[in-house]
Formats: sequence, C-alpha cells, structure tokens
Amino acid sequence: MASAAAPAAADSTLPPALEQLRHLAGELRFLLPGVRVGEARETTKEFDRETFWRRFREAAMAVSRAATTLTEVFSRLPLPSPQETQKFSEQVHASIKAIIAVYYSLPKDQGITLRKLVRSATLDIVDGMAQLVEVLYITPTQSPENLISYNSVWEACQQVPRIPRDNKAAALSVLTKSVDLVKDAHEEMEQAVEECDPYYGLLSDIEEDNSDNHGDEEDILGCPSNRDSYWSEEDQELIIPCLALVRASKACLKRIRLSVAENGKKDQVAQLDDIVDISDEISPSVDDLALSIYPPVCHLTVRINCAKLVSVLKKALEITKASHVTPQPEDSWIPLLINAVDHCMNRIKELTQHEVEL
Repeated sequence: MASAAAPAAADSTLPPALEQLRHLAGELRFLLPGVRVGEARETTKEFDRETFWRRFREAAMAVSRAATTLTEVFSRLPLPSPQETQKFSEQVHASIKAIIAVYYSLPKDQGITLRKLVRSATLDIVDGMAQLVEVLYITPTQSPENLISYNSVWEACQQVPRIPRDNKAAALSVLTKSVDLVKDAHEEMEQAVEECDPYYGLLSDIEEDNSDNHGDEEDILGCPSNRDSYWSEEDQELIIPCLALVRASKACLKRIRLSVAENGKKDQVAQLDDIVDISDEISPSVDDLALSIYPPVCHLTVRINCAKLVSVLKKALEITKASHVTPQPEDSWIPLLINAVDHCMNRIKELTQHEVEL
C-alpha cells in the first residue's frame, strides 16, 4: 500500500495538483484514529433506525461518487488545475466527514456488536479512500494500482447495504463467522492427520534403513526423514481427543447461534453483546490449539492450549445459559456439551500427565 509519508525529496517536485492530493491523503489518514476509538455522540433525540440506515447508505454512495470522479480526472493527462483539484478534494473530504458523522450518530444502546460492524465498514471506506488518494498522487496516470484502489473503495461502499440492521442480526452475523472459522480449522486439522497417517509406518522403516546415513535429511518418496516432521505414536494418540475438543467447540458455537436465532430479542442488546464477546474468543483459541499439534509437538503446550479453550467454552456456555436466549436454563444441551468438553480435557490430561510431572 502506498504510504501517506512520501519521500521528502519528492514532495518539493510534485506539481501543485498532486501536492494538493498529498495533503488530502494526510488529512484522511488523520481521521482514522478518531473513528477507531470514537464514541457515539450524545443526543436527546430518539434514535430512528430507518433514518440512520438511509443516511448511512446515502453517505456511502456519496463517497463512491467522489472516488469515481477523482479517479477519472487523475487517471489521464493533463492533470486538473489547482482550482479544480481543490474542488475535487473538498468533495472527497466532505463525503468522508459525512459518513464518519453518520457512524458517530449510532448510539451505544443499539448494541456494541452492531456498532463494531458499522465502525469496521466506516474504517474500510475511510482507509480505502486515503489509499486511493495516495496512489493517485504517486501514479497520476492510468495504472493497475489506480483501478485496484478505486475498486477497494467501491466495494467497501457496496457493503454498507449488507450490514445487519439491529444487534440481534449483528450477533448472528458474527456468530456465523465464528462457526465457519472453527469449521475450517477442524477440517484443516483432520486433513493434516489424514495426510500424515499413511506415511507413519513407512517413516519408521526409512529411519531404520538410513541409520548409517549420517543425518541425511533428503526426503524419500516425499516423506521427511527428520523426526521433527511427523507425529510419534504418543502424538497421534493425543491428537484424537484434541480433534474431539475442536468438534465440541464447533457444536457449542452452532448451538449458541441457534439459541440466539430462535430466542434472541432485539432489545436485549447487552446480553447479546456478552454472548458475542465470549464466543468471539473461541475461534482464536481453536487456532492456538491447532497450531500446537503440528510436529514437533510439545505435549505440555497442547495441554495448556486445550485448557484455555475449555475455559472459554465453559464461560460461553454459562453466559448463554444465564441469558434470555436460554428460556429454560436446565435445557439438556448445555450440560451435555459441558460433559463432552470435560471428557475431552480429562483424556488430554491423562495423556500429558507425564509432561507435568517432569
């Protein structure tokens, strides 16, 4: 990505129009930190959801139009005059300020999960426009970079109508993404195991046949002769409950998402935010576990990562159980999942106990 801080030596040689673009890029970059940490503006007016989304869509369309105009006039020669460039720059800056103002008008009581999605969309648009302006003043004629940067802004603006309209819909969107991420991680783990297993016996034979090869690390039939590149029998035994724990993680997320879909109430924003916050920790914890099972495997690290994942899963289930999305707290699916998670962890503890005792 082009940097807003162009080399100082080049700045003095820029034509006036490009110097104006360089200044505009800096102004847009200056706005980004405020969007990342900005709070909703206090107002005594009652929030009108329909008005907000209409204004947000219109603001995104205005940014898209400004990006189109700017790209067109700076992708051909001659370059615009300083007066024309000033007008285009003001249009860009005004459109960006307008969409940021709309984001700030979304109250926190509409849900933190929803505000995060709106903030992310706003940041994508502002950052995309800043990058486009940077590219245009560095390569101010037709180039692939111009088109790529313009498309980034256009696509970011096109995403605005697809943002969930309330906190329940936002929660379901985030939970669905988490389910998909854990599903992908589980499939990658299973694939890794399937690809390794057929070679296990062959690897042992290769080691015996090459015991006098003085550490030759060449692969034979595509199989690494380095012991750090495959799983021992103990590793393979440990991976079985790890896979089961990741399957349980996927089941927990899917069941939590289903409960939110069936029983979640739009006005219970705080509880929905709590469920999303803790559930959002599951996928990164699964990733940590998945990375730790690749050879060379440290059994103690695997155990620690499993314990962290179990802690997150139990907390997510308890928060879900205590919320309005579980009308009957005694619902059997939560105890069943907790038992499944405990069973996996107990087996992992058994297989790694010798590492703890060392």
